[in-house]
Amino acid sequence: MTPVPTDSVPPAPVPTAAAPAARTSPVPTTPETTAPARRGIAGRAAPSPGSVLAVLAVVVPVGLAVFYADADGMRAWCTIFLAVTIQAAPFLALGVLVSGAVAAFVPDGALGRVLPRRATLAVPVAGVSGAVLPGCECSSVPVAKRLADNGAPPAAALTFLLAAPAINPIVLVSTAVAFPGTPEMVAARFVASLAAAVLVGLVWHRFGVPLPPPATRAASPARARAAWRWGRLAEVAGHDFLHAGGFLVLGAALAATLNVAVPRSALDAVSDAGPLTVLALAALAVLLAICSEADAFVAASMTQFPLTARLAFLVVGPMVDVKLIAMQWGTFGRRVTTVFAPLTFVTAVLSAVVVGEILL
Repeated sequence: MTPVPTDSVPPAPVPTAAAPAARTSPVPTTPETTAPARRGIAGRAAPSPGSVLAVLAVVVPVGLAVFYADADGMRAWCTIFLAVTIQAAPFLALGVLVSGAVAAFVPDGALGRVLPRRATLAVPVAGVSGAVLPGCECSSVPVAKRLADNGAPPAAALTFLLAAPAINPIVLVSTAVAFPGTPEMVAARFVASLAAAVLVGLVWHRFGVPLPPPATRAASPARARAAWRWGRLAEVAGHDFLHAGGFLVLGAALAATLNVAVPRSALDAVSDAGPLTVLALAALAVLLAICSEADAFVAASMTQFPLTARLAFLVVGPMVDVKLIAMQWGTFGRRVTTVFAPLTFVTAVLSAVVVGEILL
């Protein structure tokens, strides 16, 4: 029997597109599983800007304190920096936990279906809902971003961001304690803050720039198949805490610098400046960056200023200050922050003046 030459053996059939593919476990094709992760050196995930700022903002003041231990100004700077950071950190943690819970347990688009479809109605509803979150302004930034990512109208999410730290029960109780003989200050703060938040939201709906799209992060197929909601909560909360926390400590560093650089005599000089005292205390609220749960006691101590000016201090502070601007810059981007912060400042000052003239 003659052997068949090897070169005459027909090649094995090549599988075509029509051939059935091997059975595999389905993996959800969500943006989080398809988007490539941002990689750094040696294939490791690149650190977020917030985590880098967090490290620098802690290492730099500690290093300066070591080298300049005898400088009174440096010691005061470190004290204020740590006080602002430690005071705000628990509320930031609360905010990122709420943010993670929204991402893990609230279906995509659910908030958009709960809120009224018309933004003119969704904005005031979001403003009143701000009374539910018992936290300061640091916690409202990540929560507002998660609300917008989950389907809430951007104007409503920003309204919630402004209203939550200004009209929640803890802030109102602290204001009542700080002004025991002036109960109308509590009502004035509530009305002026809510009005400012709603007005900013309505203006943003009409003229504002769009918010950045939701961030996409890579997830392993195993996690995608498991759909472990508690793991999702931890992942989102950890990411948001590192990201927003970095800009928080950056803002705390700016606030500490301004606290040390602005002399006490400058405050006394503007106490008798007439209408300019309102702008002076509003600008001071931006620079000092005091937590909304504690700013009422600072305002109560400024007895040389009229009540309307101190109301402006209380309305502006929880809505726009140096640490909030830094956090909003890192969360929403430069384009949104450069429009949103000035709009909020002007609206908050005008609201405080009008409400102060009526109620105070």
